[in-house]
Amino acid sequence: MSINNRTLLTYLNQLLKPEKIKDYCPNGLQIEGTPEIRKIVTGVTACQALIDRAVGLNADAIFVHHGYFWRGENPCIIGMKRQRIKDLINNDINLYGYHLPLDIHPELGNNAQLAKRLNIDVIGGLEQKNPQSVAMLGQFETPLPLHELAINIETSLQRKPQIINAGDHNIKSIAWCTGGGQSYIEMAAEQGVDAFISGEISEQTVHVAREMGIHFIAAGHHATERYGAKAVGEYLARSFDIDVTFVDIDNPV
Repeated sequence: MSINNRTLLTYLNQLLKPEKIKDYCPNGLQIEGTPEIRKIVTGVTACQALIDRAVGLNADAIFVHHGYFWRGENPCIIGMKRQRIKDLINNDINLYGYHLPLDIHPELGNNAQLAKRLNIDVIGGLEQKNPQSVAMLGQFETPLPLHELAINIETSLQRKPQIINAGDHNIKSIAWCTGGGQSYIEMAAEQGVDAFISGEISEQTVHVAREMGIHFIAAGHHATERYGAKAVGEYLARSFDIDVTFVDIDNPV
């Protein structure tokens, strides 16, 4: 089976609704390739290694969370960027990138998929007045100690998290934002949340956690955002009976 690249774009836009959220990059079809798509490779980042794998798999399209043309980056297509784009164009591969829309999708998104893997009951957005909240709020059915949550995360994501212990309290309420969402920790603490999970950690995050009494877990940018693109790919495979392969390019960050 195959699907037209523009038809796939329309379908992805209807699914992920990029027009509903401001972002730091264009969402959608970023590099146009062959009109007919028979095989899709999904991954976290459109790095050279992923492109090479897609070429080796004879893919017609790549779907990623981290694509190209970020706000504030050098717009010139030189060096590393030139090589990536050159290989996509020379091999007629379409590149679809969806950043924040993939984070916030209520079923297939990075946040939703992380909650599913950690058995978090989702309550809603952490930004209560924002229907497109990037950070989420939830709870565990039974409160659990910090060390037990850390073990669950390491087992589920296959990556040892960095833990900031902020007291002896167990965790019932939990907030999270995959990737580089550590700045939401203060908002979570102000709402009395027991713990916050993100992908990355900053120097100031440690002090906020300790001084505001909220446990913090940095579980890895790549590790927490591995599952949204994979879930979308599986959804596309079911919807269109098309060949989709998830390729995980290891990244320790």
